[in-house]
Amino acid sequence: MGVPMLHRLALNESPYPPLPSVRKAMQRAVAQAHRYPQFYPDDLTERIAAWCRVAPVSVAVGSGSVGVALQLLQAVMEPGDTMVYAWRTFDAYPLLATMVGAQPIPVPLSPDGHQDLGALLASLDHRTRVVVVCNPHNPTGSLVAADALSAFLHRVPRRVTVLLDEAYVEFARDTDPSHTPAFLDAHPNVLVLRTFSKAYGLAALRVGYGLGTPGLVERIRRQQMPFGINAVATAAVKASLRAGSELRLRVDTIVSERERLRHELVDLGWHVRQGYANSVWFAAPDPIDEGAAALTDAGVLTRHYPSEGLRVTVGSRKANDTVLAALAGLGARQFAPRAPDTASSVAAGRRTPGDPSSARGRPRV
Repeated sequence: MGVPMLHRLALNESPYPPLPSVRKAMQRAVAQAHRYPQFYPDDLTERIAAWCRVAPVSVAVGSGSVGVALQLLQAVMEPGDTMVYAWRTFDAYPLLATMVGAQPIPVPLSPDGHQDLGALLASLDHRTRVVVVCNPHNPTGSLVAADALSAFLHRVPRRVTVLLDEAYVEFARDTDPSHTPAFLDAHPNVLVLRTFSKAYGLAALRVGYGLGTPGLVERIRRQQMPFGINAVATAAVKASLRAGSELRLRVDTIVSERERLRHELVDLGWHVRQGYANSVWFAAPDPIDEGAAALTDAGVLTRHYPSEGLRVTVGSRKANDTVLAALAGLGARQFAPRAPDTASSVAAGRRTPGDPSSARGRPRV
């Protein structure tokens, strides 16, 4: 028999179960499980809109952020169109493209693990209907600075929809999620994608939402499955929004543990760059394959891309200590050092190679 998996750190889940107040709301909803939910999730849409300080006509709700992403592709793409995205990224994106008959166009990340915005722009052509930007990026945790993102959006043709995936935005302390909707009026071809799976710890309930201009959101809503958001999930999201301060404390703890993990791993000789999601990312030439094997032997399940990278979700303190203990003896210092870290310059908005401002299977999560 194999080693039992004691710590699940592969899918960027929250290490915390729903808050007590959220569980109570879910239990009340379960008692009404013999009743149908709303045909469309209008009440939940209005609640999310008020929380985001936008009009309800600017909000689309779906089955996780991936569900909203699929609705977008169904709304704006036709067979033969192309979707451009940085690779590596969320594994579902190429699958979603093929589901709607589109061609996925992967664009390599820059050597330091950032999305190469210049290369993304260069890959847009007359067939492109969607370009994806993950901010923070999955799996590397890198961040696109606000000015670089603004320059990029101004250069994307209006006929191309920008899918701005902010599934991890709550963990990026250099950003303010409330500011994102402000630029939607200036960019009617942008859909901001968010989820309650990560920071809110509701991954199993599958609720995500998109923010966009009313015209774009209306097209997305036409693809919505009737009765698609169940009553337990709706109750959990509403209760979570009421418990905002408690959930922020949980996010604070995860961010603190992320930074502790990174600093201690660097002290152990690993070249772990600054990240802004709820995970840490290891990349070659560090001994990532040996690290993945050591973590498996220690009962830690991680997201391993052989010879390429290793993503470890921030878990409980016990889980994180297990990660540190498993990786402590690998002698990463004997491996060649990488180029200087550019993450801090990106976070600060300074120009980096590939940034347009410098020129002025089975899905996993």
